[in-house]
Amino acid sequence: MAGQQQPMQQQPVMQQPGVAPPPGEKTVPGQWVEPAQQAIAGCPPGLEYLTQIDQLIIHQQIELFEAFTDIQMNNKYAIKNSMGQQIFFAYESSEFCMRFCCGPNRSFTFHVLDNAGHEVMRMRREFKCCAGCCWCASACRDGCAFEVYVESPPGQLIGMAIQSGSKWKPHYEIMNANGESIFHLWGPCCVWNGACCTCDVDFNVYGTDQQTEIGKITRNYAGFAREFFTQANHFSMSFPMDLDVKLKATLMGAMILVDFMFYENPNQ
Repeated sequence: MAGQQQPMQQQPVMQQPGVAPPPGEKTVPGQWVEPAQQAIAGCPPGLEYLTQIDQLIIHQQIELFEAFTDIQMNNKYAIKNSMGQQIFFAYESSEFCMRFCCGPNRSFTFHVLDNAGHEVMRMRREFKCCAGCCWCASACRDGCAFEVYVESPPGQLIGMAIQSGSKWKPHYEIMNANGESIFHLWGPCCVWNGACCTCDVDFNVYGTDQQTEIGKITRNYAGFAREFFTQANHFSMSFPMDLDVKLKATLMGAMILVDFMFYENPNQ
C-alpha cells in the first residue's frame, strides 16, 4: 500500500553495547545477537535465544600474560551461534592464590552476560583437593568428584554436571535441579591435545540408557600457533533444537568442566 512503511529487518549488533565485564577487561569485538524482548514460559530470563539454536561455538580468549609466564589468569569465553554471532560472554572470578597454587583444580565462578551486560547465568565449582580420579569419583562423590552447578538467574539452580566413575574414559552425569540424572557425557580413551595433534576430540552426550546419542561437546583443534603458545581452547556443542533450555545451559557448564579437567594444564 502506498505510503505504508516497511518494517525494518533486525540486524545483529556489531559490538557489545554497555557490557559490564570485570574492571579493566574488554571483550573481543564482533557481531552480537540482540537479546530477546519477549519472555518464554519455563525459560529463565535472558536464555530465550537458546530456544532457537541447536549449536554453540565457544572460543576462549587468549591471555598474553598467561602465554608468556604460564601463570593462569581468569578464563574468558565468547559464546557464539553457528554463524559466529556472539550470544554471551563468560568470565571467571577466582582468587590469584587459588589459580597459582591449584591451577586447573581451583574453585571458580563464571558469570555469563548477555550483550546488554546483564548476568543471565552463573556456573560455579567448589575446590576439592582430592578430586579428579575416574576410579574414585562414584565411590566418594563428595570428596573425589568434580562438580559444576549452573544457576539461572544467579542463585536459582537449574542443573549440575558431575564427574562420574569409570575404568578409564571420562564420564559425567548431567542432572536437573532435583538431582535426577538426565544425560551421560562420555569422552574418548585419549583426550590428548597439542600443536601436532590436529584431530578434534568428541565428548558424546547420551540418554539415560547410555546408548542413544543426544548431542556432543567437541574440543576443536585451534591451529598450530594457538595450540603451541597458549591454553586458549576452542569448543563446539550440538544438541536437539527442542531440548529444554535449562539442559542446554547445563551442557555449557559441562563444557567448562571438561576444559578445566583436560585442557587447562600448562604442562600438557
